[in-house]
Amino acid sequence: MPSDLESRDLFHGPGGSALVPPAVTYAFVARKTTGTNPGYDVRDPLGKLWSVKLGEEAQSEVTASRILWAIGFHQPPTYYVDRWTLSGADMAEQPAGRFRTESPGHEVAGDWSWYDNPFIGSPPFGALVTVNVLLNNWDLKTTNNKIYFVTSDDGGKEPRYVVRDLGASFGKARQPRFLSWFPFMRHKQGSKNTLADFEAQGFVKGFQGENVQFDYRGIDEALVNSPTIADLRWTGELLSRLSDRQWQDAFRAGGYTPDHTERYVRKIKEKIAQAAAQPR
Repeated sequence: MPSDLESRDLFHGPGGSALVPPAVTYAFVARKTTGTNPGYDVRDPLGKLWSVKLGEEAQSEVTASRILWAIGFHQPPTYYVDRWTLSGADMAEQPAGRFRTESPGHEVAGDWSWYDNPFIGSPPFGALVTVNVLLNNWDLKTTNNKIYFVTSDDGGKEPRYVVRDLGASFGKARQPRFLSWFPFMRHKQGSKNTLADFEAQGFVKGFQGENVQFDYRGIDEALVNSPTIADLRWTGELLSRLSDRQWQDAFRAGGYTPDHTERYVRKIKEKIAQAAAQPR
């Protein structure tokens, strides 16, 4: 986990201020054809390609990405842009969106599965599952997970496993049991970016041996209940190191109002306290 956790800039995130999307008119490249939210691929005047997601996930994806990155999980540069213009499409003035680009030397090589990867059973993997549950990210599907190859100065390529497309967070997981029989209906599992739902969702229900039983029922129940008490405590201890300013910056990065930020952070801190309080 990062040695600079307490000093990480959660407003600008992993891309820093250098990669903030410029205030320019973007050129249309393609319309988004996958997922449940509309969007585009666009290009800025300097030739940089951006993936833009519109709709209810734009805010939640940016803020969830900041939080995962804060405690050491690799994330691509993402930014929330509240207004922007587009040439070559139906409308010039566009609604707020999540802008994502790739860092230099980073190349997506494929997908990875929560159920088949080199990290299963390790503390970082347990923490990765735990923080996604804490944020109520219920869309834990393989196509949201990407393997990046990062080119080093000597030309070598290092693989990095990234959970991307985190927009199904900050709502409520509400999974009728019948959905476990129809995984293709995964998009019906819950709400996204809905404050009242997030406040209403529980966190830890209990324990079964060394494993945590979370307030979750649905397609990925086996995965969600795989973290141990030690994983839960470790995740809580990491998140508890973030300052109030960092929490505010993470939600400000997603365009949330101060009132909504306060309520989201209050609920998150209740969960963190529950996690960090587990005995050793």
